Amino acid sequence: MKRVKSHKPSKQRKYLYNAPLHHRGKIMSAPLSDELRAKYGIRSLPIRKGDRVKVVRGDYKGTEGEVISVDRKRYRIAIKGIVRRRADGTEVPVPIHPSKVVITKLYLKDEVRKRLLERKGVKLEEVVEESE
Repeated sequence: MKRVKSHKPSKQRKYLYNAPLHHRGKIMSAPLSDELRAKYGIRSLPIRKGDRVKVVRGDYKGTEGEVISVDRKRYRIAIKGIVRRRADGTEVPVPIHPSKVVITKLYLKDEVRKRLLERKGVKLEEVVEESE
């Protein structure tokens, strides 16, 4: 991934706004909970659909739920159970920035995620045991 070399906030914002989608996935990382951090020895991972997260900032602080969608274009995630009611009565998910959540349970049925954990030094046997 291309690193932002500039210290200027304007150039950092420009990189975020113009980043390609395959970079945005990595930018949309969220920290792991203390239990997962101790178990895997990893501080953060890119967030994905199926992860269980807890909101730690904002109006929905303390709410826990499953990630139902990841919007790489707008850098937001939707969490099951966090909805807003529109004027016509329909409920829409509230977009939340991934830096405002903590991953409490990893979605491990994905081969790409397993390879990522393996690459970061996590033993695959531990991953298989947790997913069962």
